[in-house]
Amino acid sequence: MTIRVLIADDQGIVRAGLSTILNGQPDIEVVGQAPDGREAVALARQLRPDVCLFDIRMPHLDGIEATRLLAGPHVTEPIAVVVITTFDTDEYIHGALKAGARGFLLKGTEPDQLIRAIHAAVQGDALIDPGVTRRLLATFSTNAPATPPSQPIDALTQREEDVLRTVARGRTNAEIAEELHISMSTVKFHLASLMTKLGARNRVELAMWAYETKRVK
Repeated sequence: MTIRVLIADDQGIVRAGLSTILNGQPDIEVVGQAPDGREAVALARQLRPDVCLFDIRMPHLDGIEATRLLAGPHVTEPIAVVVITTFDTDEYIHGALKAGARGFLLKGTEPDQLIRAIHAAVQGDALIDPGVTRRLLATFSTNAPATPPSQPIDALTQREEDVLRTVARGRTNAEIAEELHISMSTVKFHLASLMTKLGARNRVELAMWAYETKRVK
């Protein structure tokens, strides 16, 4: 299967660089590029790519609103969005993740990490750059949310708490299985249970909830 990707960034050199990396993969094809969020949303709705790779700061419509329009909680047929941005100058990542982004990478990340994020998004998973997960989400958790974090429908089991903490540290399913000495199928079972109990759509929301409830510091 060829993974179809749409890239949106206001810098042409960045779009060109990302396209070169992605088109160099045997199973990935860049099907469209956009210089701003408004055109990105229009192209995404027209082309229906498997994954959108969006910058946050773009003219006309920023990456947060573009993500919300394509992957927000009220979108009936969401498109996977991975955000790629510069952490030190971008204070809007929390909003992007809340809007439905399925991954977060820093510009300058290694190409293999970018490829992993694209594959994770297609598989319904989510990847946050492990190198900045703690710093990113911990920063957000210091700002009290407008409303108290939601409480689980049923109390979390101890094993679910363990899995939740590893997710919040940016671990992949394989890394969680190895760290907790459980099978991949068991990891997936606990992740599904956590999402049901917390009303989360993906592991990004699980990670944010873990930080908001001070389970990870």
